Parts: sequence; structure tokens; C-alpha cells
Amino acid sequence: MKFQHLALSMIAAGLLAACSSAPNQNGQGAAVEDRSSGAASSGIDGNRVTTVNAGDGANGAAYPELRDPKNILSKRSVLFDYDSYVIKDQYRPLVEAHAKFLVAHPKVKMMIQGNTDERGSREYNLALGQKRADAVKKALGLLGVSEAQLESVSLGEEKPSCTDASETCWAANRRGDMLYSGEF
Repeated sequence: MKFQHLALSMIAAGLLAACSSAPNQNGQGAAVEDRSSGAASSGIDGNRVTTVNAGDGANGAAYPELRDPKNILSKRSVLFDYDSYVIKDQYRPLVEAHAKFLVAHPKVKMMIQGNTDERGSREYNLALGQKRADAVKKALGLLGVSEAQLESVSLGEEKPSCTDASETCWAANRRGDMLYSGEF
């Protein structure tokens, strides 16, 4: 477990360092990646967390309900409106189910990953992704989940579930993903 926290800390430090906006040799800000070309693939890829197979994780074998597609606990994504970090009413039962599970299993930990679509600067998207992750974390905490069980992190626009430049795709990328111990 300590190794996982150390690894996550190192990844977070690397992300922050990569996102710094130190001036380049010409005294200008950091370079910005051009995404306007057709270089990105289209369609939905396998990165979106909706239903997971927790059987391979450390806690998966002990908790089959986490991988049962008929169980609400197998659903892991909370979608958000554009430029928002307010949890929609339709996702409250999902958050409540995960809170109930975590309260019943106090040794199980969860990481909430906040995601955004590609629009906006990297800095803005990292901040918005963190607000989304923190919103889910706060909701779980208000439902009785221990602070020690929860961690929130922003992935910004770096883990898209869809890469088309369309509203449908952007909507799928505006999410908070809930991952249990052994899945991150």
C-alpha cells in the first residue's frame, strides 16, 4: 500500500512538472500541443471507466459485487455538464451506493479521477478535473465515508474516453471515475 501511495505521489509530481509553464529559451510561455489536425483517432476507446472487472485487483475476489454488471457498484463514472462540477441528480443513487459499500468496508480505499474534455487550457482542465473529483469525494464524505478511504486526483483532459470533436464525445469525457484499491 505504501508503494502505491509513493507511486501515485511520483506520478502526480511528474504531471505537475510536465504542466509547468516556465518560459522557453525565447522567453515565451510553454509550448501548446496543436490538436486541430486529424491526428487523434475518433470513436470511443477503452479508457472510459463505466463497468470494470475488479476480479484482477487486490479486493476484487473478496467483493464480487464490484464486478457484477447487474450491480450498480460496477458503474463507476459520474458525468458532468459543461464547465460544471455539480453532481447531477441522476448520479446520486450511484454515489450513494458506493458510499454505502465503502462505509460497510472501512478498509477499502477509493481513488476518484476527475476528467475534462479537451477544450480549455491544460491548467484550466486540471483545475476543473480536480473540482469534479473533489465534488464526488465530498459527496461520499457527507454520506459517511471516512476521509482516509478517499483520494481525489485530476487527470484533466489526459484520459479521454472518446476522441471525436463532437458534443457527444465531449460530454462522455466530462466525468469523475471511481476506482477501488487494486484498480489504480
